[in-house]
Amino acid sequence: MINQTVFTAIDFESAGTCAGDTDTPVQIGTATWSLNDPEPESNLLSDTWMSYIHTDRKITWAAQQVHGITKEQLTDAPKLMLLWPDIKRRLHGNVVVAHGHGTEKRFLRAFPAHGFGPWVDTLHLARAAYPTLNDYSLGSICSTLELEEKISTLSAAASPNDQLTWHDALYDSIASIVLLRHIIQTFSLQDSAITLLTRPNTTAWRKNRDSS
Repeated sequence: MINQTVFTAIDFESAGTCAGDTDTPVQIGTATWSLNDPEPESNLLSDTWMSYIHTDRKITWAAQQVHGITKEQLTDAPKLMLLWPDIKRRLHGNVVVAHGHGTEKRFLRAFPAHGFGPWVDTLHLARAAYPTLNDYSLGSICSTLELEEKISTLSAAASPNDQLTWHDALYDSIASIVLLRHIIQTFSLQDSAITLLTRPNTTAWRKNRDSS
């Protein structure tokens, strides 16, 4: 049941695709939430975490224009394999949340047979909940639903020395949790089976897409 579930959202930012090289992660962020947690509006998250990730790959110009991460920020950062204890502690046993989860699943393959899941993809969930939106990027959805102030407040509490924004891994993971929570509350899904989130019905969105 949804009201008995712990959700952990995860987001990776990457070095960008480059001919002849495999894309690699340069930042990871997670945010954890449950309906069972004490939940004052100012602090609905039970845990947040972010780390830069060292890579020998050069960050492409296009990727840097998106997330703004520089090679200098990665100089003393740990390699992905060294983050396994932190990742396992936050994801193991929880429902894992991501917006367009392909990238997150791909980078987590660095840990074979990790067993994380089930997954909630807030991209698919938003398509099921709001089938007529023109743009399903995380930022656009949250702007349309007027969730940006909440996301910014939680991000500032999680990382008070930084001014986080879109395409920061911690900011985006918090945004995924805020969007998930909004959909659960808006559609009164608290007492429903978790499969409503892990396998949302996107039939209406597909029909709207095909007719446009």
